[in-house]
Amino acid sequence: MTAMTETASAVLPPEVASVAAIDSRRSPSIEDLCFTSAMSCFEGWLKLDPAIGPRTMAYVTKFVSRTLEKTHNLKDVRESLSKSVEAWIWLTRDFAAAIPSLTTRSIGPLSSLNDPDKGVTPQESTALITKNYPSLKEDLQLLIKLMHIARNLLVVPEPEIPQDLCAAAQFDQMLYQTIILCINVTSKAYDGDVLEEAARLKLSEITELYKKLLVTCLQQAHNWIAKNDRNKMAFWSTVLFDDEALADESDGNVYGEFRPDVAKVEVQNWFERNSRFCDKARQLLTEYEDTVASEGLPPGHLPRISPLAWNWFPEGTVRVRADDFTNDIKITPQWKEDEPDKFEQDRAYGRVSREVDTWWLKVRDPNYDEWVVPMPTVEFAQQRTENCKANLVNRYAHSYRTAEHEGSVHSTDGAPPPEAGADQEAKDGGHYVHDYNEDMIEEEDIDDDESYGEGPMNGLLTEVPNILDPKQIEALHMIVKSCILDNAGLALSRAGENLQKTRCRMFLAMECGRSLLREILVFIAVWEKSEQSLIFQLTTQIVEAIHHSALVPYAWQSLRIPKDIISPAQTVLLRLVNNMFRARNNDPPPPDSKEHLRDVKLLHFLFIQFRSRIVPECAALMHLQAQIRNDLCDPADFPVDSWDMERAKDGIQQFLELLTTVNELPETRQYLIEWEATYELLTLLKGLEAGVPKKPMVEMPSRSNQRQHSQQPPPPHPDDPDAGYDSEDHLLAPPPPLEEPAHKYPWAGIKGQILHILAGLLQPPPGRSSPGNPEVQSQILRNNGVISLLNCCVYDDHNRYARERVQICLKWLMDGSEEANKYLRDLIAMSPPPNLRQQQQQQQQQQQPGMASTSFQPGGVDQPPQQPATTSLRIDGISGEVKVRLRAPGESISARPTLHPPPPLPNSGAGPAGARRALPPLASAAAVAAAVVDSHHHHNHSHRHPENGVNSNNTLPPIQSAAAGVGVGGAGSGAGLPPRSRPEELLRDIITLADEAARLAMGKPLDVDETEDEEEDEEDDFM
Repeated sequence: MTAMTETASAVLPPEVASVAAIDSRRSPSIEDLCFTSAMSCFEGWLKLDPAIGPRTMAYVTKFVSRTLEKTHNLKDVRESLSKSVEAWIWLTRDFAAAIPSLTTRSIGPLSSLNDPDKGVTPQESTALITKNYPSLKEDLQLLIKLMHIARNLLVVPEPEIPQDLCAAAQFDQMLYQTIILCINVTSKAYDGDVLEEAARLKLSEITELYKKLLVTCLQQAHNWIAKNDRNKMAFWSTVLFDDEALADESDGNVYGEFRPDVAKVEVQNWFERNSRFCDKARQLLTEYEDTVASEGLPPGHLPRISPLAWNWFPEGTVRVRADDFTNDIKITPQWKEDEPDKFEQDRAYGRVSREVDTWWLKVRDPNYDEWVVPMPTVEFAQQRTENCKANLVNRYAHSYRTAEHEGSVHSTDGAPPPEAGADQEAKDGGHYVHDYNEDMIEEEDIDDDESYGEGPMNGLLTEVPNILDPKQIEALHMIVKSCILDNAGLALSRAGENLQKTRCRMFLAMECGRSLLREILVFIAVWEKSEQSLIFQLTTQIVEAIHHSALVPYAWQSLRIPKDIISPAQTVLLRLVNNMFRARNNDPPPPDSKEHLRDVKLLHFLFIQFRSRIVPECAALMHLQAQIRNDLCDPADFPVDSWDMERAKDGIQQFLELLTTVNELPETRQYLIEWEATYELLTLLKGLEAGVPKKPMVEMPSRSNQRQHSQQPPPPHPDDPDAGYDSEDHLLAPPPPLEEPAHKYPWAGIKGQILHILAGLLQPPPGRSSPGNPEVQSQILRNNGVISLLNCCVYDDHNRYARERVQICLKWLMDGSEEANKYLRDLIAMSPPPNLRQQQQQQQQQQQPGMASTSFQPGGVDQPPQQPATTSLRIDGISGEVKVRLRAPGESISARPTLHPPPPLPNSGAGPAGARRALPPLASAAAVAAAVVDSHHHHNHSHRHPENGVNSNNTLPPIQSAAAGVGVGGAGSGAGLPPRSRPEELLRDIITLADEAARLAMGKPLDVDETEDEEEDEEDDFM
């Protein structure tokens, strides 16, 4: 310590060295002297006045490093420095000198930043950085340490004291300027590929140092605003009321006619009314002015800034308009329209900003006070879906349309509007389109390119998510959360205002805030953050704060991108809302509480979006996929690419995840039943069945394709100079695409989610195991959902475990519903006879007994033995058909591979042959369901009949009626079976029904030729 003191005395300027002697009332510690002297030398190094040599700078670096270490580890040193006015002023002066110097050496002179004609290009900036690499590296490392010290000084038992001293010295303004510099440098698109390796490494190292400085600035800002409403408002207004943003929004905000210039004045007036520092900070500032600054000693006077300067200047030297802090009487806000003085008008109002309050009343959830917007009816949703199907191609042609394409055949001019008529709109509620669903208008005025936020974005912090990684960006999320999340027990202002909610409303009222919210949401998707990550949890709390102000509907609309069914930011917002609701399920609020009603209104809004926009537009895409699949439309007419389809699927998956979460609680499940959510779920099921072919578990290769592939030459080696050309120098055919075209997009996993939700809706009320929910049963039957459920019985590798889930749905659908059982019996009665194929095979076998063995014809000609009979089967989960050999009469089982059939069913007929010959009387509703399936997606448009030429492995017992408990096909079909309980009987019947539906859905028509290509080898026809 003695050596360090001597060194400090050697480098101290004369003015600073005499401070201790002149001011006998102050006793600065050795840490204060070393730190302040080092910062004064650093300022001279940056300004070149006076000239500081490298040896002195080595001591400066050593003192700063030791101070940083002590502020990390020693509480006393941290508290002492935090109350030093000189330390805060020197910090401000150092950064004020560093910012112009760093700017000039990194991105050009300060004068060129706001002048596009004088601005430097990324290439010029790269040259500057590599040229000034040594000095930039040294200065940035020192500035990072100084910002670390400034951050540490705010972590003390009484943080309001250093927070006020920091504001008095205007260090917060230097903080903003440093953040801007770091963003300007790190956000430039440097082209590292054209640089040499040494230059690239230098550029990368300087960029990382700027990022580290940016992270430390955000951490310091978070500590400065912690539990300090005045500092929060100062930071928030600086971030949101950006000068460029004010210029862009000067003509009025399209989202609610918000006037940011008026709001900025009102916030400044509130800041002046609440400008009083804490008593200890005022005492320290007054003492510094009287004992140091008045003597002309460095670092000089505090800045004479209004409205804070009155805290340390003598009374009467500056105008004071702060509120009386001793008056804690509650006031009632009053707005005096005829008051000429804006400050006095705002003082009488008492709240932060009337402009913000008025805007919030216009844009909040219309159902905030009472139910104003009703749920659209199913009839409206049906009309909406048909309109989307009719206008699908035109809608996307308009979204992509540019100026030169005006008047083209893809223009929507003259096209019928996609909305329902005025009568339907009036029927569903006149406020619906106006208040809740402005995005339903297909004629978009928003340019699609601008909606993605390309180019420079407004706001101080908007670029930060594009610069930092998840570990570095945590401070930004903590700042936003600290400013807007209203924790329980938070004190209100004298006017009864929750300042956290007010800042939340300011956040969404300004374009800067909305842009920052969008980037924060997209950040989660880009980095694929899980629900357990800190970033995800912080963002969930941000969305929770927005929800408390009833602004999630407004945020949803502002995040919309016209060309997308659902934008990536909206998808992440849904995921966060779902996480919020899932936490509620662990400790649900009482049904009559304000929190529960607020959640229900948010769910009401989101389901309106699901019904009026998401499902109709997804169903329209699936409809077009079905038309292309059936050769009714050209694949080139499909209006979107695979990336757009992927985003649409991600969005609908998140909606289904939300409905799954809501479905878990009986209280919220009832709302889905009341709103007839089954219609949307069945609409999606039907669209998927028509538009997407089922993917088998095993792809059976075609032998003809195998021969074609075997005849093709092997692919050329990459080192072959003639690679890519054939022997005649013609370009070879292009390789197959890496992904399926958009019109073949499978929407994988959607069916399983839908069936899971349907099973939850159908389940009995809590405490009961039977019967199923009668209201949901009726909705499924009314929307022709039985066929859609039966179609899901066939294995589909795009939707694994869908078969198991549909069995539960069918169980609860049939349990207790006579109408559902009658519907199935009617389908059974309409099914074709199950034994047509077997009769045909029996006739063929009757003609073959005399030819079953080798015979000798007249003339002694030895005839070859008759070839074994074969047949083709379709097996669930395997594409195409599988050829099998039928066992000849009298052939022993050991002569062919053992298939290990299941044990014979009791009372199933007269022995194995009888069981093998005929299906049970009940062919099940799947026979009709299979016909419906095939009529939608059979490529040859041929009607399929069930195939019955199979062995006893596919023979099923009669399905028992859920109502009567007897075989539907006949009264005696179940004789001799052991008695079963009703749930067991019903579950077994449902599983049997699913098996039968899957088997019959794979049958093929009788008139289809079962023989393979004649050129194939006989040895390859068997398996």
